[in-house]
Amino acid sequence: MSARMRHLRATAVVLGTASLALAVSVPAQATSRPAPGKGIERAVLPAGDGWASAEGSTTGGADATPDHVYTVTNRAELIAAFADAGDAPKIVRIAGTIHGNADAAGTPIGCEEYQRDGYTLEKYLTAYDPEVWGMDEVPSGPLEDARVASAKLQAAAVNVKVPSNTTLVGVGRNATVVGASLQVKNVSNVIVRNISFEDTYDCFPQWDPTDGDTGHWNSEYDNLVVYGSDHVWVDHNTFSDGDRPDADQPSYFDELFQQHDGLFDIVRGADLVTVSYNVLKDHDKTMLIGNSDGAGADDRGKLRVTLHHNLFKDVNERAPRVRFGQVDSYNNHFVSTKGSAYGYSYGIGAESQLVAEHNAFTLHSGVDKATILKKWSESSLTAGDNYVNGRKTDLIAVHNAGVPAEHLTEGAGWKPKLRTTVDHPLVVPLVVALKAGAGRTLIG
Repeated sequence: MSARMRHLRATAVVLGTASLALAVSVPAQATSRPAPGKGIERAVLPAGDGWASAEGSTTGGADATPDHVYTVTNRAELIAAFADAGDAPKIVRIAGTIHGNADAAGTPIGCEEYQRDGYTLEKYLTAYDPEVWGMDEVPSGPLEDARVASAKLQAAAVNVKVPSNTTLVGVGRNATVVGASLQVKNVSNVIVRNISFEDTYDCFPQWDPTDGDTGHWNSEYDNLVVYGSDHVWVDHNTFSDGDRPDADQPSYFDELFQQHDGLFDIVRGADLVTVSYNVLKDHDKTMLIGNSDGAGADDRGKLRVTLHHNLFKDVNERAPRVRFGQVDSYNNHFVSTKGSAYGYSYGIGAESQLVAEHNAFTLHSGVDKATILKKWSESSLTAGDNYVNGRKTDLIAVHNAGVPAEHLTEGAGWKPKLRTTVDHPLVVPLVVALKAGAGRTLIG
């Protein structure tokens, strides 16, 4: 144990948690730098800061020439900036609010603008009501075809592909992307910083009566997805459902009309990713790392991801759910407030090698600590020095005692080396509260 860690532990004993939080200064890597949007565009990932610093560096558009620096205010300008520079280093600065569901001038549009071939939700509900359609087959026929055609039009507007060698950064404290899915797909060397991503909603969820015992509504789109890409740094952003939380949506066929998929997924052979100082909040299925048990051919040896100093607040599950990858999750703060749904935080999936250390959990009294971990497949993990409601807690032991039928084994089989300062878990809530999310003073 380092001298700094021993000092923090001793201070905690003497002063208690609250006093410790006030006494400890913000760690070195989080010292004040220029305000968001002022001088941060050419920042690069610091050496040793997670997996994205391995096997080369992550520089994004730091080397952009002046003609490849863009300030954009709507979706059309954003797409044009990406297309203009191609794979040359580029800095794209988002000013104000960009709507994914918008016309050519950037004016927001509603779902009805995408409807084709007679599709309406009312007609769809009538056609595929279980009392009419049954529960044994997925929808097919003219109304399902119309839903698919309508969904394709929305996808063309919502999905925005980010090219290689890009820094995408918000200007000031209020840069926001609403209803767009940023696709970092099959590219390399991308930085995303200081942006609020909100409400990437699907106008046309599909009803699947064969999904589970009671059927489910399934939707598309993540706010951000890293797909088959490497060297990606996602830092100081905020991800949420904005003004359209799932909890406020109606139910049809006794199932929630689910219009959101994930907040931020890392899938399909993505590799060397660092996720730092972000806020992910008010959502159901939050983050997948590896999207399928059957994707081992693409994912083995990849999906190396570091998560540190992020806030996961009032998210029901997948914070994250891990398959295959060597994932290092440290110094994150997990919060579940009274009245919020809570299923689990860490999902232990196929061939996952998760290291979850030095994290803090602040959970309301209705949450069983045994459910912080969720076993999906036979995989081992390392989970040391985690604190739940201010008390050091062996997450694996409490899980195995509380859910003996899903016994987890200890030992991920590797030890992370690419970390900057590791904060004591009792300090993590303070550091994350001060520094995580869009609009905060950035690192570097």
